[in-house]
Amino acid sequence: MSTRSRLAFLRTETGAGLLLAAVALFATAWANSPWAGGYARLIGETVTVQFGPFAETMTLAAWVKTALMPVFFFVLGLQVKDEVVRGELSNPRRLALPLLAAAGGVAVPAAIYLAINAGEGGVAQGWPTAAATDIAAALAVLAVAGPRLPPMLRVFLLTVTLVDLVAAVLLAAVLFTEALRPWMLGGAVATLAVLAGMSRWRTAPYVFWTVGFILLWGFVLKSGIDTAVAGLAAAAVVPLRSKRPGGAGVLDELIAALHPYVAYFVLPLFVLTAAGFSFANLPADAPTAPVALGVGLSLLLGKQLGVFGATALAIGLKLARRPTGAKWLELYGVAVLCGIGFTMSLYVGELAFPAGDALAQTKVRLGVLAGSLASALLGWAVLAWCNARRPAA
Repeated sequence: MSTRSRLAFLRTETGAGLLLAAVALFATAWANSPWAGGYARLIGETVTVQFGPFAETMTLAAWVKTALMPVFFFVLGLQVKDEVVRGELSNPRRLALPLLAAAGGVAVPAAIYLAINAGEGGVAQGWPTAAATDIAAALAVLAVAGPRLPPMLRVFLLTVTLVDLVAAVLLAAVLFTEALRPWMLGGAVATLAVLAGMSRWRTAPYVFWTVGFILLWGFVLKSGIDTAVAGLAAAAVVPLRSKRPGGAGVLDELIAALHPYVAYFVLPLFVLTAAGFSFANLPADAPTAPVALGVGLSLLLGKQLGVFGATALAIGLKLARRPTGAKWLELYGVAVLCGIGFTMSLYVGELAFPAGDALAQTKVRLGVLAGSLASALLGWAVLAWCNARRPAA
C-alpha cells in the first residue's frame, strides 16, 4: 500500500474511533433510559434469512456479529496481507519488533486474567478477551493526543494491533468452536481453494469474488467456526496486482471501497448492539467480580506491561530497532493505548461466554469499558505530555 493509501486508512480509523466512543455512550444511555425496552427489543429482534437450502434464524445483534463483522475482519485481513507483502511486516528487521510486542500483548494480559480467575468463582475461559486492541479507538486517541509525534509511532501501533487481531481471531476459532461439522469445513476449504486459483485470473469480475466470499462465509458459519475466520481467509487470497495496466491493485481497490463502510457503518452498528447494558438489578459486587476485574486489569496493566516490556527487551537485545524518531516514553504511551480493547474485546467476550448468561456478559462489558477507558485516559495523558515537549513543526 502506498504512503498516501496508508495515511487515508489511518485518517479513516481515527474518525471512526471518535464515532465509536459516541455510539457506546449512546447505547449505554439508551439501555438505562425509560426507553430501555425499545433497545432490548431492537437487539433481540429475530430475523430469518433463507436462500435455497441455506436457512438461518438469529437475533439482530447476532446477525451483526455473524454477517457484518466478517467484512470488518476481511478489510483488516487485507491490511495485514499488504503489510506482510510490501509493508512494515515485509522486512524481517522491522517485523521482529511488532511481532514480539504483539506476543507480549497477548501473553501478559492472559497471565493476569488467569491469576485473578484462578480461585473460587473465577471463570478461566475469558482470558482471550484482552488479546486484541481496538485499532480505530487507539489511533483516534493517538491522533488527538500527539499530532506532533513521529509518524512511525502510528505505523508501529497499527502493525502491533493488526498482529494482535489475527491472534485473537485464531484463538477464538480454536477455543470457542463447540461442534465442528467436517463436511461444511471441507466445503469452506474447497471454496477457498477455488478463490485462490481464481486469483491468477487477472480480469476476474468482482461479482465472481463476491459470490465466492459469500459461499465461503456460509460454509464457515455452518461448520461451527467463528465467521471472523472467513473474513481473514478471504483476504489471504485477494491478489495485489491490478486488473488493468496502470490501475490500482485489486487489494488496494477493495480496501478503498470497503473501509469507509466498515468504519462508519459496520463497527458503529456492532457497538450499538453490543455495548449497551443495564445497571438495573446489577449485583453490587459485579465490578469487582473475577471476570470484570480480570478483563479490566488485563487491558489496563497487562497490555502495557506486555507490549512495552517485549518492545524494550527486543530493542535492548538488539533484535530490533526503535521506531524512527520515537522516544521511550512515547513508546510507553503507545503501549498503554494497546489496552483499548473496546470493539474487539466485546466481540471476543461475547464468544467466550454463553449468550444466555446475561450476568457474565454484563461483567465482561464492565471490564472491557473500564479497562479501555482507563487505558485511553492514561495513554492520552502520557502522549499529550510528550507532544507538548516536542517543538512545533
